[in-house]
Amino acid sequence: MSLSTAIVELKGVGKSFRSADGTARSVLEGVDFRLAEGEIVALLGQSGSGKSTLLRIMAGLIGADAGDVSYRGQPLYGPAHGVSMVFQSFALFPWLTVQQNVELGLEARGVAADERVRRAQAAIELIGLAGFEGALPRELSGGMRQRVGIARALVVEPEVLLMDEAFSALDVLTGERLREDILALWGGGSMPTKAILVVSHNIEEAVLMADRVLIFASDPGRVRFQLAVRLPRPRNPESAEVRQLIDEVYALMTAGSGRAGRPVAEPMAARLAERLPEADIARMEGLLEMLLSDEYGGRADLPKLAESTELTDDDLLPLVQALSLFELSRVSEGDLYITQVGRDYVGGSHAERQQIFGRQLLANVALVAHIRHSLDQEPSGELPEEPFLRLLRESLDTAEAERVMQTAIEWGRHGEVFEYDYNTGLIHLREDHGGQG
Repeated sequence: MSLSTAIVELKGVGKSFRSADGTARSVLEGVDFRLAEGEIVALLGQSGSGKSTLLRIMAGLIGADAGDVSYRGQPLYGPAHGVSMVFQSFALFPWLTVQQNVELGLEARGVAADERVRRAQAAIELIGLAGFEGALPRELSGGMRQRVGIARALVVEPEVLLMDEAFSALDVLTGERLREDILALWGGGSMPTKAILVVSHNIEEAVLMADRVLIFASDPGRVRFQLAVRLPRPRNPESAEVRQLIDEVYALMTAGSGRAGRPVAEPMAARLAERLPEADIARMEGLLEMLLSDEYGGRADLPKLAESTELTDDDLLPLVQALSLFELSRVSEGDLYITQVGRDYVGGSHAERQQIFGRQLLANVALVAHIRHSLDQEPSGELPEEPFLRLLRESLDTAEAERVMQTAIEWGRHGEVFEYDYNTGLIHLREDHGGQG
């Protein structure tokens, strides 16, 4: 198969959705992407960056608002028969048997009953579930249910298989085994599929599976970095080559963490509506203390840090981004380094930590600085949160705006920048005005 032959191609694709209050929010913008024959591509990015929306556009399940989507060189205006999806949630009908669930796609395409039975049994055997044709989903383990989802996707003999977080709902060992089985089928040529796109939060998984790793930016979603993986499969996760690539992806995923790399001429509304990392303060402190421990001495390899803390990439990266945002640490080439401010923070008393946290918060988080400035200008020293939420909703959907506002409030209270009354929804200065000014 030739890698130069594109099966699905996107040029300048954009997509917007309207929130409950009618505000339009751009989810994808200017996405250029081609999925070629003979390749597996992994797509990494933060939650809410538009990865799943991109997959649904590629499958023809939803349309793009801008740009061109083509399948085999022809414009894609509806569901593509050559594309199948596997979902994180298994998406099985609980009242149907394994055989019946797998046959569904064939039935929808009008395939004759005896042919449906034959092809479904072949797909079930291919994916390692022979003997379970009559079982109901509730009688199967999570890994077996996901195998049914994969068999249902493969039975229609798709050219393109889209996997949307297909392994993330499974325990680690089950996910690894299923991933290895998929790669064995791919390498052995027993799958009809000519290209696979995997959306994942797991960096190691992406490096072990893919020929290319794409890193998605958020607000709006777009391809930010691309990394070719030229190692033969199967790949040893402990080999120096794989560890180096994992380091490289971590470095790309954290590039621009903190203030570095932010456009200085951004509109004020966009800067205030920055998507703050979902980072718990106690976990941030724990990570910082671990970084300065004798084991690490102020510097840690991010993949090894994820291993020792038993945090998933989806949990660790927001903490790293938050520490970098506060200039308590910095990231360079996949390693996390504590800064002098971070050392002062770890060595400080509780009160000194709060003072440093508040100072760094005001210096680096535009939304919190704006709230504090507004409170300082208000004679009563208090304001409702709604105007700030309304400002966030200009750039974020309602749920994300509320999450960002909640994060800003938690951080602001911890840094003694302001207080918040959960009963009235009022943000107010501390009575002694002792916050950071």
